[in-house]
Amino acid sequence: MADALPLIWAGLLAFAILAYVVLDGFDLGVGILFLVEHDEEDRDVMMNTVAPVWDGNETWLVLGGGGLFAVFPLAYAVVMPALYAAIIGMLLALVLRGVAFEFRFKTRTRLGRRLWNFAFTVGSLLAAFCQGLALGGLVQGVHIANRAYAGGWWDWVTGFTILCGLAVAAGYALLGATWLIWRTEGELQARCRRHARALGVAVLALIVVVSLWTPMLNPRFMARWFAWPGIALTSPVPILVALLAWAFWHGLSRRHDATPFFAVLGWFVLCFAGLGISLFPYIVPPDLTIWQAAAPPMSQGFLLIGALVLVPIILAYTGYAYWVFRGKVRPGMHYH
Repeated sequence: MADALPLIWAGLLAFAILAYVVLDGFDLGVGILFLVEHDEEDRDVMMNTVAPVWDGNETWLVLGGGGLFAVFPLAYAVVMPALYAAIIGMLLALVLRGVAFEFRFKTRTRLGRRLWNFAFTVGSLLAAFCQGLALGGLVQGVHIANRAYAGGWWDWVTGFTILCGLAVAAGYALLGATWLIWRTEGELQARCRRHARALGVAVLALIVVVSLWTPMLNPRFMARWFAWPGIALTSPVPILVALLAWAFWHGLSRRHDATPFFAVLGWFVLCFAGLGISLFPYIVPPDLTIWQAAAPPMSQGFLLIGALVLVPIILAYTGYAYWVFRGKVRPGMHYH
């Protein structure tokens, strides 16, 4: 049982991170799309599509970060100093975005509205980009010596991490565009279909480039993806990505509302699965495994009891919130 607990917790934390990415990803994407949507009424509609759920989506980020600290303290102690600048940048951007979200609806002047629009856009874009930087910094590997981070302040800044930052930002923008296709109508929906077509090409290209670059970072990654028997596990991933790409463009061409959104969600899930295939069993590549980083079994077991109670509750109220606020959002509808 002691050996199984780290696996159970790794699965729970992976689920929490994936839930955060797919749920908070589309509302960050809505903020990024403010760069190309300038009509104030349309911006109101865009924000109101996520107003009932955006703060609840970030519950999963708290669960993932808190779980890492409590269950894999050594990994937390290594990752934080290694990626401190990117993580702090992400958190400050999320704070800026959250404040802008609320104050945009309170301000009564045109200048105030422009200021909070700018803050909302910058916060969304910076948070997405910093998440990609942190992801790339982790995947490319962290230098560890004597159970501590032994690298430099800027080791995480490389061409690969910048590419990952751009990929995550573009992916979130695409997720936001497809969310708006699902939840809006009229001219705004038509423009979001055009945004989704352009972003879909860009995101697929970035997926291909990142996927080809990642195995070159570590011989273990290369063996996992291109050597037998690992290739038997990894080969379905690009095939499924291609099938979802067909579903995505088919849905756009047939003017389906929900199909493009769920196809893009599938891309995110498959990319996350590919990442897990590459990294397992290392929680901090290239050397720190989930068993080496884990807390004592007694601590893991105690925390697991709480997680088994809280996670179903979070899932239940999240699902209920999405059910209550389902359907199209039109001008004049708001929750403030």
